[in-house]
Amino acid sequence: MAKVTGILGKKVGMTQLFDSKGDVRPATVLQAGPCVITQHKTSTKDGYESAQIGLVEFVKEKNLTKPMRGHFAKHNLPPVKFLREVGVEVEAPGDGASDGALKVGDRVLVDIFEGERFVDIVGVSKGRGFQGVVKRHHFAGGPKSHGSMFQITGSIGSSAFPSRVFKGMRMSGHMGDVRITTRNLRILGVDKEENLLVVEGSVPGSNGGYIVINKAKKPPRERRGFAGSATVDPLKAAKRAAKKG
Repeated sequence: MAKVTGILGKKVGMTQLFDSKGDVRPATVLQAGPCVITQHKTSTKDGYESAQIGLVEFVKEKNLTKPMRGHFAKHNLPPVKFLREVGVEVEAPGDGASDGALKVGDRVLVDIFEGERFVDIVGVSKGRGFQGVVKRHHFAGGPKSHGSMFQITGSIGSSAFPSRVFKGMRMSGHMGDVRITTRNLRILGVDKEENLLVVEGSVPGSNGGYIVINKAKKPPRERRGFAGSATVDPLKAAKRAAKKG
């Protein structure tokens, strides 16, 4: 049975949640789907396995290009604006299950993350425009006393050596508005009715920005504890045991 490993969505905003211990945790609310499969790429025809999905939201057909109109009309699909490719995983067929092949027009919902603990999220960071080295690269700058320009770059290429500026020198320039992948964000909650996904931590981009949510490729390993507990820090447990002894 084939199954997609990701979904498209939007960043709703950040909030705070309290866990069972009473500790506050920063959380980000994401709108995950609903999405529709617009194309299924196979290894025999395209050379690799993937599924092209689109986020279902209202968009006027006149705002799309003619190739995209034909792409949607070929499979009698509604016009969508945000399209991306996600991976496909093959599961063992269950009892009484169908062939499980992906079909164009099938819906992709947030329930694909049931049982998952971590996700990888791809987004575009906020654009900061043209910034100096202090904000862009966290330079310390010079003294802030009278007569000192404390936010200038400083010397970049001496006259004796190297007599030129090395490539990759950290300087002023365009900041932000780049593609960023944040890995292994812990899932705190899934709302199937409202198509919402709550993750711990921050997500790149501004509120309302488009994102791609994938199942974690390399989820972190659980720490091994004592007495079968997976949440106990072994180092702290060993120190406590040494004090008791």
